[in-house]
Amino acid sequence: MTFDDVRKFALTWPEVEDGSSYGTPALKVRKKMLARLKEDGDSLVMPDVPVDERAMLVEGQPNIFYFTDHYAAYPIVLIRLSKAKRAIIEPFLRRRWRALASKAACAKYDSGENA
Repeated sequence: MTFDDVRKFALTWPEVEDGSSYGTPALKVRKKMLARLKEDGDSLVMPDVPVDERAMLVEGQPNIFYFTDHYAAYPIVLIRLSKAKRAIIEPFLRRRWRALASKAACAKYDSGENA
């Protein structure tokens, strides 16, 4: 996967828009970060992943999930896009999207009106 692949499916969800964060491409929902591309050009910075969940992910699939010392104290996991498939990435993005999107946007999506 690439960030462009992630963009294509995430932009079909209500209230998702292109943006930038720390000088890299990002996806935002109501001006809050859904995810962003890390400076390495291959990793997705995925916020709001609890530290205990992150530990399980990194232990279970270290070729896909990791974090750096910089992110150790934050509920963030990094996902290597070149090693991941949509089936792995999309659930994390959708969970974060649901936390950021308005109730109306979630209801619209759930009803199938996501055009």
